[in-house]
Amino acid sequence: MVVAILDLGTNTFHCLIVQIENNGSFKKIYKTKSPVKLGEGGINKNKIQNIPFERGIHALKEFNIKIRECKAEEVYAYDTAALRSAENSQEFIDRAYEETGIRIEIISGDLEAEYIYYGVRKALDLGTKNTLIMDIGGGSVEFIIANKEEIKWAHSFELGAARLLEILEPNDPITEDQIHLAEKYLEMNLDKLFKACQEYKPKILIGSSGSFDTFAEMIAHQFYSPEILENKTEYIFNLEEFNLIYLKLIASNREERTQMKGMIPIRVDMIVLASIFVNLIINKLKIEKMVLSTHAMKEGILYSIIEKSKD
Repeated sequence: MVVAILDLGTNTFHCLIVQIENNGSFKKIYKTKSPVKLGEGGINKNKIQNIPFERGIHALKEFNIKIRECKAEEVYAYDTAALRSAENSQEFIDRAYEETGIRIEIISGDLEAEYIYYGVRKALDLGTKNTLIMDIGGGSVEFIIANKEEIKWAHSFELGAARLLEILEPNDPITEDQIHLAEKYLEMNLDKLFKACQEYKPKILIGSSGSFDTFAEMIAHQFYSPEILENKTEYIFNLEEFNLIYLKLIASNREERTQMKGMIPIRVDMIVLASIFVNLIINKLKIEKMVLSTHAMKEGILYSIIEKSKD
């Protein structure tokens, strides 16, 4: 069975097409992503603006061409924070269906966190101790405290990088006062997380794809070689190396970031606030180890489909 999975995030639309075999194994047929920036200019106004609206529809049309070429029998299309909060979300969903035949389902933050957990659990061994999973999106950030057996606690916060960028409007480069302001704003809105961490005491932070991919790429280029990340589903960060990357990012302007090796173009504007967010979590929770999971929500959806097909 050929299945297409669309993870329609606030910043990036992802398309994954796989062949699922009867024994539950799968083969990747096609994978791509499109930097739609669906929340641009409107994420805090709860509306998708005209230009990103059209970018999103165009990306779905491009995906649909490949879906038809690959003869996908089923299409799973899930949207997250951008459409969850947009007053014109139904208009986007209707237009997408009219022009592509793709039915988009808006999922809750809790279900998004659950899919992220499934993806991360397949990428690496979570072990028996509680770990903290962090997925930084454009509109929301998901935190999951879990081990290999179960989710202990999960919550979706409307603190995504695109949302923070529009709220805080930092200078370029960001100033020291603005860094403190960003940290204070985050702390004010993360009380539920800190209380959960007091109870479950995670000391390992697992970063799910996205910004953490960029941190790993930058570290690989600066300290090692890009090849160290090839064909890996996990990467263990050296926290001192991450700190050096963090310091480099907060001291940089946009032009300098575009020239940084390992920088993904769509993350140039949001990576500074993402790095401040991660640095805050490391220091506030006294994290002892940080790990990248290259698997995220779309892989979690895939593994859920495979498990259901077995049943």
